[in-house]
Amino acid sequence: MSRMTPFSSPLMLGFDAMEKTLDRIAKSGDGYPPYNIERICQDGGDVRLRITLAVAGFAEDDLEVTTEESQLIIRGRQASQGESDYLHQGIASRQFQRTFMLADGMRVTGAALKNGLLTIDLDRPEPKQTVRKIKIKATE
Repeated sequence: MSRMTPFSSPLMLGFDAMEKTLDRIAKSGDGYPPYNIERICQDGGDVRLRITLAVAGFAEDDLEVTTEESQLIIRGRQASQGESDYLHQGIASRQFQRTFMLADGMRVTGAALKNGLLTIDLDRPEPKQTVRKIKIKATE
């Protein structure tokens, strides 16, 4: 018996990748590192977004920000600092990967690391309205 999903409708053509992405997001429950998403309004009425991740202990070389298809992927890997004899270790130094889905037209405009906070700015430029006429071929 096959599983019926909202994307199984014959009217939802080409949304199978979105269905897979939603399944993957639902399965990822790791809350590390914590993050904020804020809306920043510009003077011209443009709306930008800023994602801020708490990445204390990570240097610029330990972090990687990439876009892949319609995803923003942030990875953090700290180099091993050798053997230490901790009496107590409460500071996490683990690798992470945090993924955000980007809507059509969203683009990353910059990233900065300051005081243990990684900020990533995004915007959505106004799309150009285009009308394209499709020629109909007559067949016999």
